[in-house]
This record gives sequence, structure tokens and C-alpha cells, in this order.
Amino acid sequence: MLTIYSDDHRLHHARAELIDGKMQPPFEMPRRADMVLEKVKQAQFGDVILPDAFGLEPLLRVHDEDYIEFLQTAWAQWIVEHGDQGDALPLNWPARFFRRDRIPEVIDGKLGYYSFDAGTPITPGTWQAITAAAHIALTGQRRIVQGDRTAFALCRPPGHHAAQGMMGGYCYLNNAAIAAQAFRDSGAERVAVFDVDYHHGNGTQSIFYDRTDVLFLSIHGHPIQEYPYYLGYEDETGTGAGEGFNHNYPLRWGIGWKEYDEALTAAVNRIKDYAPDALVISLGVDTFEGDPISQFRLTSDDFPKMGRAIAQVNTPTLFVMEGGYAVEEIGINAVSVLRGFEGALS
Repeated sequence: MLTIYSDDHRLHHARAELIDGKMQPPFEMPRRADMVLEKVKQAQFGDVILPDAFGLEPLLRVHDEDYIEFLQTAWAQWIVEHGDQGDALPLNWPARFFRRDRIPEVIDGKLGYYSFDAGTPITPGTWQAITAAAHIALTGQRRIVQGDRTAFALCRPPGHHAAQGMMGGYCYLNNAAIAAQAFRDSGAERVAVFDVDYHHGNGTQSIFYDRTDVLFLSIHGHPIQEYPYYLGYEDETGTGAGEGFNHNYPLRWGIGWKEYDEALTAAVNRIKDYAPDALVISLGVDTFEGDPISQFRLTSDDFPKMGRAIAQVNTPTLFVMEGGYAVEEIGINAVSVLRGFEGALS
């Protein structure tokens, strides 16, 4: 399996995030991608290549123009207004009853307007890192269109929480959604995005919620208990023409493989019924029992089974790296999914 990777991810290295009532080093760190790359090379899956350059157009097919401009300029504006005194983090948000039809001029207002949490810092290298991640996903998509059956986009930072005009959950650009849209723009009539990250892919859901040409499915921690809390319920099934093309499988804290496999089987069967021309997997391995910010109980032995189940769809498949914060095991578990998938196809 081809892997696409760039060292540019290391340019985004935040100093702190707000979690558990205090500022502390982020769980989302450069070593995550480094550990996955190490295990990919040890597995000898195939070539590891650099991403191609695609410019802004594919990003603007998914994200709002003003949001992209914000991401490009936020750090420079932060320096002008605050100096280099830390990462750029929001101070407050336009919550219920606030107006969202006016964008503030100052960076503190913009950070709140374009985000939904205090765990997604902007640093000097964030823009270069996130565009590299998006181009990694687009390179994988292009290679599949050119004839590869599968590819692994080793993206960092992750992307599935990023909405059309909003960042959050360590995510800035929605790599999986950008790749899915690129498949459509390349001629695929139907694309499925299947999110197996522990946390609900709220950004991807919102981007495609009213569409029939992109089916979205997500297995995740139940929003009544788990971040991001405000999306991911079973009754969110799409709107307008997209009704019936969004499927959530929320699961309670503490579940193991038995409960997860039931949801996985249902999701895979739904994807098979949809018969997509291409499948994008938002591959988070924070469902692992040792993950520090998750509450599922999957073991390393379960991840090859996940890969084998996904392979049953039997369509060109792009894996896009999302979460996973047990750093010592992230590479083992991500590669185990890929190994199970590849083994089922051989």
C-alpha cells in the first residue's frame, strides 16, 4: 500500500491546550505521525512518497473562502496584536443567542468566531502543516484515480472535526472531506466517508449533511457522554435531499469489540448497499483501550479485524489518518488496520 507523508507536519507543534481545567502540553503532537511512519516502514507496505502541490482550489471546494483567509493570516495578526507570547487560542465564542453574522476585526474575536474549542491552537507553522496534510490526502486521492487500489494518507494534524468554516478538536482543514470532494470532482458519482475515530466526525457530517452523492457514517463515543457532545446522535440522518445519507453509531463508554463489531457490521453493510465508487476512511485509532482521552476498550488484536471488515466493501479505498493519542501504540494499531485490510484483499 502506498503511503503519502510530509515532514511539514512537525511545523505545527503547539505549546499547550486547555483540558481538565488547566493548560497542558497537547495530546496531539508531532511524535504521533513519526510513530506511525516508523511502523509503516517496518511493515514494508510499499513506497512512502511526498505529496504533490494542489494550491487552494481543492480546499475551497470544501471550506469557506473567509475561513481559509483566516487560517492563512491568523498567526501574523496574532503577532501584531499580542506578540509571540504563546499559541493563538480563542478567548470566547459566539454561543447561543450571540450573533454570527458579523466577523470581528481583531484576532481574539476571529479566533472565537472560527473555532469551537480551546484545544486547537494556531502556531507559526500551522498553515504550512495543515496545507501539507490536505495535499497528502489529495495526493492519495489522485493516485487512486490514476489506478492504485488503496493508499494511506498519513495526515497530521487530523481533520474530521473541521467544518466548512470552523476549526476544533485539533483539526483545521478537513482532509477526508477534501479528498471525498476531489473524488467527486474527478468523476466518481458516489463517495462514502466512513469515520472510525473515537470522536464523532462532526465537521465531515456538517459538510455533506444535505447531499446524496457523499454518504457519511461514523462510529464514535456517544455525544451524551463524549466530545464533541453536540453532534453524533442516531437521529441525525441528513437533511433535504441528503435525508437518509448520514448514519451515526454512537456507543457508550466502556464498550469492547463485541459491541463495536455490531456497529461496524451495520455500517459496512450500509456502505455496500450504497455501492460507492470510492471509499474514504477517517482512520482514528483512539478507540484503543490505552488511549488517554478515550473510553472504549478495543485491543491491538481488534484493529486487524476492523481492516478486514472494511475490505468487504471492495472498492478503491483511501485511508486518511485522524486521531489516536496513545503515542507508543498509535503506529502499531494504525498499521494493524491497514494490514488487516490488505490481507483481506490478497
